[in-house]
Amino acid sequence: MRRAPADGRGCMMLRRGFRPAGWTFATVNISRYEQRVLHALAQGGRIEYLRDDHGRVVEVDCYNRDGHRLVDCSLGVFQRLRKRRLIRSSGGAAYRITREGLAAVRSQLDNR
Repeated sequence: MRRAPADGRGCMMLRRGFRPAGWTFATVNISRYEQRVLHALAQGGRIEYLRDDHGRVVEVDCYNRDGHRLVDCSLGVFQRLRKRRLIRSSGGAAYRITREGLAAVRSQLDNR
């Protein structure tokens, strides 16, 4: 993990939300619902979304790898995961988990 520069500017940039490429933050507090959604995405799930006329996401549905819908994924959970950069969409496709999301998710036993 990289550290901020010693000149003092790095701390100010981090406080404002600026994060240079390559920087990772190991500890992230994740709620139970966020944890469930990230776990489903880590196993190959996806989040499909619906946008309004202004381009804002207004409805989300989370599906696991078997195609079953996860009820715990609400719009608020989706926005928090996106804000923390734990999920990402590329090319207009469904949202998937990122490397930061994989690092933040705690492992769980699967009863398969």
